[in-house]
Amino acid sequence: MALAALAASACTTASATQLPTHVAIRVHYSHFDQTKIDVPMGVPITFTLVNDDPIDHEWLIGDEAFHARHRAGTEAVHGDRPNEVSLPPLSVKTTTITFDKPGPLTFICHFPQHEAYGMVGVVMVKP
Repeated sequence: MALAALAASACTTASATQLPTHVAIRVHYSHFDQTKIDVPMGVPITFTLVNDDPIDHEWLIGDEAFHARHRAGTEAVHGDRPNEVSLPPLSVKTTTITFDKPGPLTFICHFPQHEAYGMVGVVMVKP
């Protein structure tokens, strides 16, 4: 039984090490080019965010409660929080996040009508 548990943990570790630690997401025509991304838990993940559009966007990642606050918020520009990135027109920004819990987190642009237009994606954090 202990041998089976050891083998199972080795399989989990091996699959987690195959997940990316650097993710590039491009914004073009007010859409994210990636909308489903798997990443490992407990490892720093660097996101390179490229805004190819001539308008502002943002990349906010969190759970539903986080997004509910931002849908009603008034913060025009996001500062020094790695999970809240403002993307000026034709810009590139990099942020690094270490996810401490497994499960899905949604990333959204909350500018007016951008979420409704489809600027939404999911990061699945894998143990």
